[in-house]
Amino acid sequence: MNTIDRRQFLITSLWSAAAVTTSTRVSRAEPVPKAPPNERLQVGCIGVGGRANYLVHAFAGLKEADVATICDIDSRRLASAENSVEKIQGRKPKSETDFRKLIEDSKIDALVVGTPDHWHAIPTLLGCQAGKDVYVEKPDGHNMEEGFRMVAAARKHKRIIQLGTQSRTSAHFQSALAYIRSGKLGRCLVAKSWESAKQGSIGRPPDSDPPAGVDYDTWLGPAPKRPFNARRFHGNWRWFFDYGTGDLGNDGVHRLDIARWALSTATEARGEPPLGLPSAICASGGKWYFDDMQEWPDTLQVTYEYAGNPGKILTYEMRIWSPYDYYGQEEGAVLYGDQGYIVIGNSRWQAFDPKHKVVAQGSGDNDGLTHIQNFVDCVKTRKRPNADLETVGHISSVLCHAGNISWRVGRKIFLDPATERFTNDEEANRLRTRPEYRKPWVLPEV
Repeated sequence: MNTIDRRQFLITSLWSAAAVTTSTRVSRAEPVPKAPPNERLQVGCIGVGGRANYLVHAFAGLKEADVATICDIDSRRLASAENSVEKIQGRKPKSETDFRKLIEDSKIDALVVGTPDHWHAIPTLLGCQAGKDVYVEKPDGHNMEEGFRMVAAARKHKRIIQLGTQSRTSAHFQSALAYIRSGKLGRCLVAKSWESAKQGSIGRPPDSDPPAGVDYDTWLGPAPKRPFNARRFHGNWRWFFDYGTGDLGNDGVHRLDIARWALSTATEARGEPPLGLPSAICASGGKWYFDDMQEWPDTLQVTYEYAGNPGKILTYEMRIWSPYDYYGQEEGAVLYGDQGYIVIGNSRWQAFDPKHKVVAQGSGDNDGLTHIQNFVDCVKTRKRPNADLETVGHISSVLCHAGNISWRVGRKIFLDPATERFTNDEEANRLRTRPEYRKPWVLPEV
């Protein structure tokens, strides 16, 4: 396999494996048993490829949910998704190519937004206005302003919004946080998160015509009009300013969320206020390794400072070209205390004493099924979900957006947590949103 396709192969393989695993768990001679019709949530899924493919299968396999309608701008994907959902839940979903049909459908209770980053905010905002709850993939928006409005819409319309940071519900992460809550690590002032899984070049293929069956203009949505390019489309869109947030917003949001969660838990265990947004952000790095079309950095370090007495520091490190791990984990987080430290990976955690002896550990799945069930449960109870947008998901998303902004302006920036604006820095504030939203896809007011 050449290096141009390796990164896409890794991403596609991971998502395909997850979807197969989900289908296998719920597949049997007959469709999965379902709750009585009046107890089932009617779900509309926007996007059916990549990560969205996993979400479609997972929701179809829930006892208390039906995938009523699926939607994708790539009509080539719909027939396969229809058939696989029918095998799982016993009923074929409707198919649409315009997500607005799902929002207009009064029978749909909740939306599942598994689209690229630049298509997270608008469906979520319109869904909230239409009285629907939303499960949306991470980060919460393409930029800070989008996430800010999503929070405001959830609050105004009293909607349940769960961000797709599934670690918040996975049992082994919960057990790691319980250990931190015990206070055995002592006083904790620093947490670190990282990405070091080796990826590959995406190359520089020429522009071309969009594939037949693809509504490319709608796929672009609020982003500027540009010629079609295969590397700016399925799977690779995340590496471009117009559509994604780089690996910081792709995988980094998970790692930062865990590190922030750990540091905040240790802080609260000592009777101090929980961590909110940082007061200062400083990023350095660049696109130094891969000679390809990617616009976001492949090498990055970000430091987040939290003002207080005492202050706290959260750091993030990206090395997506290194063929080795860190603390035994390709991606993870570590929390440092004066009585020990804990390393938290995707499937296990280990706590160490000051002499690096393992004193506690745990392991488990992080497939996201319990996170999806948590959303469905909270839609019914109206309790905040584990990755509630306002109190959890948006805060971790802002870390990614602010880190990217600091990198783009090339300096340390200072954030006012109350307004989510940068102090005395108009250049940084301009990057809180797009220069322009391409009509008709303007960002809805709240």
